[in-house]
Amino acid sequence: MNPIFSALETSVFEVMSQLARETGAVNLGQGFPDDPGPEDVRRKAAEAVVDGWNQYPPMMGLPELRQAVATHYKRWQGLDLDPNSEIMVTSGATEAIAGALMALVTPGDEVVLFEPMYDAYVPLVRRAGGIPKFVTLTPPHFGLTEEALAKAFSPKTRVVLFNNPLNPTATIFGQTDLDLLAAFCNRFDAIALCDEVWEHVVFDGHRHVPVLGRPDMRERTVKISSAGKIFSLTGWKVGLVMAPSAIMRVLAKAHQYITFTTPPNLQTAVAYGLGKDDGYFEGMRADFQRSRDRFAMGLRDLGFRVLPSAGTYFLNLDIAPLGEADDVDFCRRLVTENGVAAIPVSAFYAEGAVKNVVRFCFAKGDATLDAALERLADRRPRG
Repeated sequence: MNPIFSALETSVFEVMSQLARETGAVNLGQGFPDDPGPEDVRRKAAEAVVDGWNQYPPMMGLPELRQAVATHYKRWQGLDLDPNSEIMVTSGATEAIAGALMALVTPGDEVVLFEPMYDAYVPLVRRAGGIPKFVTLTPPHFGLTEEALAKAFSPKTRVVLFNNPLNPTATIFGQTDLDLLAAFCNRFDAIALCDEVWEHVVFDGHRHVPVLGRPDMRERTVKISSAGKIFSLTGWKVGLVMAPSAIMRVLAKAHQYITFTTPPNLQTAVAYGLGKDDGYFEGMRADFQRSRDRFAMGLRDLGFRVLPSAGTYFLNLDIAPLGEADDVDFCRRLVTENGVAAIPVSAFYAEGAVKNVVRFCFAKGDATLDAALERLADRRPRG
């Protein structure tokens, strides 16, 4: 058995979801919405199954989808992309990340990771032969510092895997952070592998700023997006990859030998969805922001310390004022004693874990959020 995978423990998402099923708890752990997603996009996928092409689509993705990606990101982020040589479709963003690491990393290369982080990053880096180098981010702002980057970067740095907006902290990196990241990537000749799947799920007037859009990073950045996140259809697993053609040629070779293609009916529907008017995207954000505000206000009314949430489906709670020092133990007791499933943020660290923050998914209906708040009342701070 390969030790990288055989030594991995069952993910915290599966553990908490299993406990939620066993106890009938309100599951605010795993990040998926209650809403089924936009009906017109789903109908386009259904129509394409019945009336469209169901054999192998082109390896790089349907031409209509690649053109839709170019048009969409020109409109929303000002990116100029060649749909024929700079855009590729994968079976989800995780496949895109895995393929990019396999394509860009050779054994012994160092890969800079920012923790807390999506739990797939570390095993994928190691399986590609890379050596993880961690930058530990701390609450409440989880920002970058020159000192921390200087410790992580070296002449062996090949790739920087950068998630913005950041899951699980629900934070957005600002211009100062991006300037600092770009300076280090250029200084050490590193490629920025940017996981930007939450780019459309941002609040309070924020607009996503892609690293690929910076002139000083245009030739050394891979941008990865997710139709599943854009349209709240997390099971669709349609990833969108953008990169300069010299890098894309190598990424495509890895994709060719992993999944090769992605279901054509889903690609057709995503192409349609990316062309929806601004009202859809603004309305989607407004709906999630309203749920965030409802849940955050309820938690604050109960006396909990809520950390800022600028994007994603998530809201974080500081449990230190509750006298709690172990987020894993707290989450286990929360699901078994109070009937609410959450995720301990320490599970997203490889080193130096913060143990006093837990994550909730607020992308749920009002009744679900209210039921969770009612059950959380027994955990409110006392005194």
